[in-house]
Amino acid sequence: MKTLLKNGHVVDYKNNLDDIYDILIKDEKIEKIAKELNEKADKEIDCTGLYIIPGMIDMHCHLREPGYEYKETIETGSKSAVAGGFTTICPMPNTKPTPDNVEVLKEIIEKGKKANLCNVLPYASVSKGEKGEELVNFKELKEAGAIAFSDDGMPVVNSKMMREAIIEADKLGTFVSSHCEEKSVSKGAINAGKIAEKLGVEGVLPEAEEIMAAREIVISETNNVRAHICHISTKTTENMIRDAKRRGVKITCETCPHYFTFTVEEVLKSGANAKMNPPLREEKDRKAIIEGLKDGTIDCIITDHAPHSKEEKEQGLAKAPNGIIGFETALPAEIMNLIDTNELTYLDLVRLTSYNPAKLLKLDKGIIEEGKVADLTIFDPNKKYVYTEDMIVSKAKNSPFIGKELKGKVKYTIVGGRIVYEG
Repeated sequence: MKTLLKNGHVVDYKNNLDDIYDILIKDEKIEKIAKELNEKADKEIDCTGLYIIPGMIDMHCHLREPGYEYKETIETGSKSAVAGGFTTICPMPNTKPTPDNVEVLKEIIEKGKKANLCNVLPYASVSKGEKGEELVNFKELKEAGAIAFSDDGMPVVNSKMMREAIIEADKLGTFVSSHCEEKSVSKGAINAGKIAEKLGVEGVLPEAEEIMAAREIVISETNNVRAHICHISTKTTENMIRDAKRRGVKITCETCPHYFTFTVEEVLKSGANAKMNPPLREEKDRKAIIEGLKDGTIDCIITDHAPHSKEEKEQGLAKAPNGIIGFETALPAEIMNLIDTNELTYLDLVRLTSYNPAKLLKLDKGIIEEGKVADLTIFDPNKKYVYTEDMIVSKAKNSPFIGKELKGKVKYTIVGGRIVYEG
């Protein structure tokens, strides 16, 4: 099977490609990249006006299965992911049961393969049942296919245990992704401040994230091991990570589109659909996150796709669960808030959404190169549309982007040479 992509604007960070090219795909792999290819193919796609980038990799999302299939399943989540241009996704382990053993982990892997849309590479938990009481068997789970380890959704409160986990994962050539939340100061619905006071809800102090992030930096630096910090949202966290990296500390981190798109003010418009953990912050934090993406402090952009039922989100701000869906709005948010504002170039975007995630996860992906697997995201950067609930592919509809005009639409998602989404 041969597919020929004609006249696409190809952007690849590793090879510094940023121009119009043709790409010939044969079976699973990229066979040729050239200015003009006159090859016979089974399918030819005119990509004039479209961008072609390495398939986007989301190294932090939630698919809810097993245990919470009423919110999302591995199949529905995969459909949403490819509609958003993601070719590889890494679901977190806050499921029921937790993938703290080989059997549950393999079940998730198999269901990802059965969905047969994108690569589904799950995390295993750090502690059994994500209870923070007993560490899992890291070696056994890594060998069974765990991409990395996390108790995301729950912080590992015990510092001795977290130290052991980070060191053990590092020995195995992988890492622990830390959900940074100091519980003694994290109780609340939204970011602490004027908006929380106005709405009469308890506010989450920014120190909840920052105190725990400081701990992971200390463990990483003192033991010369790698640690990864989940979904950073504050200026102080970003500054600490920047300073640590300058000292050569093996610390990496990620952020989400909502942290450089919105501030806590969005809660006034979207209510619980703008409630997540960590919460939306202030304008100074939003600007700092963009600065961190520009200067390399922040390694990658993830979605933290977190589906919930409508009934759950309609319980009111104080009671509604944290999280928003994110697969289908990530690329438009990046185009509108990073590219169109001239904060980042498309080469930068590929570094943050494809190249760096592949490097962090040690995957032979995230690049467009002859001989490499054809995982590609093809999109129209100029397509404008109002994002409506009936457009959402995910089983869940909890998004602050509903009703807003977006710019940028995925046209094709190609995984292993197969077109798995056509929009």
